[in-house]
Amino acid sequence: MGRGKVELKRIENKINRQVTFAKRRNGLLKKAYELSILCDAEVALIIFSNRGKLYEFCSSSSMSKTLERYHRCSYGALEANQTSKDSQSNYQEYLKLKAGVEVLQQSQRHLLGEDLVQLGIKDLEQLENQVDTSLKSIRSTRTKHMLDQLSELHQKEQNLLEVNKALRIKLGESNAAFLTPWEPQGQNMQYGQHSSSQPIQPQQCHNTVQIGYNPTSMQASNNAGTSTMNGPGVLPGWML
Repeated sequence: MGRGKVELKRIENKINRQVTFAKRRNGLLKKAYELSILCDAEVALIIFSNRGKLYEFCSSSSMSKTLERYHRCSYGALEANQTSKDSQSNYQEYLKLKAGVEVLQQSQRHLLGEDLVQLGIKDLEQLENQVDTSLKSIRSTRTKHMLDQLSELHQKEQNLLEVNKALRIKLGESNAAFLTPWEPQGQNMQYGQHSSSQPIQPQQCHNTVQIGYNPTSMQASNNAGTSTMNGPGVLPGWML
């Protein structure tokens, strides 16, 4: 009587599931080993249990070399196709950029007045309008810069005027403080007063001025002058 067909589904009993996993795992590893020996094939087998435990078999010396070979065989064609697509798209973008650069260069030559022979009347009118618009924009920008510089210079001038005004006020205060009269302490000296407490006595003048010719008085004054000069240390009356 033959063996019945086993239904493939998850074994609910935990113990039976673990026993079946161990038996079939050993059988799978054995079959992989036999296949590599009998057919001279490069076989790599990786098994993870439901608990995360790793079981592996590799017929070559290194599992990483076999996985690298698998990666080249599986994804090499896809990468080559992707590379060719990327290269083609990059080439198309390059052509677009090149065409755009040529258009810009041609526009610059037209603005400089070169290569205008092939242009029609409408193209020339559009070019003229474009040049006028560019000139207006340039002039407005230049005017704005000049006004900004003028405003900045005016502000600097105002600041300098304010600083100059403050310095003038400070200089005036310094001059006023320097010109204040010096008054000594302990004495009140006034102009027109003498330090001596005795009043000044007016000198008496014995000579009188006479208008007209008087021989008697003239002779008397001559005699007096002569006698005065004869005395030692006595000044004549007319010198007093």
